[in-house]
Amino acid sequence: MSTSSTVILDRPNPKVATITFHNPPANVVAAETAVRLHEIVRDLENDSDVQVVVFTSDVPNFFLNHFDLAAVKELPAPQTDEPPIWTDLVMRLSKAPFITVASIRGRTRGGGNELALALDLRYASLENAYFGQPEVGAGLLPGGGGTERLPRLLGRDRALEAILGSGDYDAAQAERWGWVTRALPDAELDAFVDAMVARLASFDKNSLAAAKAAVNRATLPPDADLITAFFEFANSLTLPGFQARAAATQAIAAEVGLDFEYRMGEYIARANEQV
Repeated sequence: MSTSSTVILDRPNPKVATITFHNPPANVVAAETAVRLHEIVRDLENDSDVQVVVFTSDVPNFFLNHFDLAAVKELPAPQTDEPPIWTDLVMRLSKAPFITVASIRGRTRGGGNELALALDLRYASLENAYFGQPEVGAGLLPGGGGTERLPRLLGRDRALEAILGSGDYDAAQAERWGWVTRALPDAELDAFVDAMVARLASFDKNSLAAAKAAVNRATLPPDADLITAFFEFANSLTLPGFQARAAATQAIAAEVGLDFEYRMGEYIARANEQV
């Protein structure tokens, strides 16, 4: 198993694939992360054996974090009539003919949270999982589905609090609100996920895919809304609100180092006080 990518694919058996996020120290989403994930998901769509895909991380305290904003301009430009690569990725995950399962330990924010929201089942460590959609606090807009999926899961008012407040929510709160499927004690998380994956892998693939498609008809946001959200996010990178906060945020991040990623909500508030 190679670790030359920020995304590692493993096949423990023909019916199961494991995707591990590996971009230390904070698992931010790089352009390579998006490109490699998109490539893997497209390949798995055409794999007649795979039934369950598990998403996890090998970086302590981080599942999948926000986008590295410097990398956004490095994403491949969409071809005519094609959605942006990140939007296409989250849409494909939601509609894939396999079941996606997240085993979440650590911070899961921004684009990372939006990818998790595109997965079918999200299991989180009670002690070690935190969730956030911090873009608005930085003068940006979510662009990977946060504004489309969170209201469907949490309800309008709770989604507004999460998106507008730009804070972190622990796994217990996330479970109460419906942000995650289930929160479990950390010591029980791996065994629970392993058992669920084995159970799903033992079922009929066609039945799993058909049932998922039926639920999708009742729950997924329109593709057009997801595409619009990404372009609104990209445009927000050029707006004065973000530009005014970017310098203050970067100065704080340089001062506190990795602690910025641990306590992002607090530091975003401090940056806004300086604008």
